[in-house]
Amino acid sequence: MAVLSENAPEDAGFDVNTADSADCAHATADPTAVPAAAGLFLLAVGGWLLNTARPWHKPGHPLTLGLGWAASLTMLLYGLLLLARSVRTVHGTDAEDA
Repeated sequence: MAVLSENAPEDAGFDVNTADSADCAHATADPTAVPAAAGLFLLAVGGWLLNTARPWHKPGHPLTLGLGWAASLTMLLYGLLLLARSVRTVHGTDAEDA
């Protein structure tokens, strides 16, 4: 079992005393967080809209149902695209490696 010393961040090569908190926030910010969150949001809203636009629960005009389904599928596909792009950015391999 490894025992950590009192100054474990310094042992790992980090200098905790020289980093400014504002600089750390900008240096370590994840550029894929906002697109991934937007993708999850669009998936949630698209799924909710698809769930509420069911013709067997409330029959409506075919144009209204078609527009609801088209909007829902657009949100679902675009949300999936954003989420997949974020996952590929985080977990994908570099093009130079291939």
